[in-house]
Amino acid sequence: MTFSAKKCGICFQPPSIILIYRDNVQEKTRQRIMPVRNFSRFSDCSRAAEQLKNNPRHKAYLEGVSLHQLQKLYSLLRRHLEGQSLAESLEEFQQEETIDPEEDMNKLDDKELAKRKSIMDELFEKNRKKKDDPDFVYNVEVDFPQDEQLESCAWDMESDEEI
Repeated sequence: MTFSAKKCGICFQPPSIILIYRDNVQEKTRQRIMPVRNFSRFSDCSRAAEQLKNNPRHKAYLEGVSLHQLQKLYSLLRRHLEGQSLAESLEEFQQEETIDPEEDMNKLDDKELAKRKSIMDELFEKNRKKKDDPDFVYNVEVDFPQDEQLESCAWDMESDEEI
């Protein structure tokens, strides 16, 4: 790979994706502006991101940029076209990307459930300790305090009934 992406952002006027990357052959930092064409407030962000990432002109430059980040940029652009400010768009996107622990996921449709699962997988991978990490410990044992009284539940009580 001769290019390594450093930063990726969006410009609203004219609509374009801006990539700051390192050219490893010439050892220079460069900027690439990729215009966004045929995109409206009704467009599908994930489809537009896939098309940009697979575009032969930009494919080599966008190898280091995740599809999720491109989808986020297109989402910001779509919200801008709908009339939202950047602060409102970022706040709304943050709410979509966080998981409410009190939410009943049994009531979600398949698409929303898959989205929540991908968010949880991404969060898990981000927080996971890998063997290469400096603070990695192989076998961690933790003793939890028994100061408070344990609550008993009906399902863990032994019963005399045979199942």
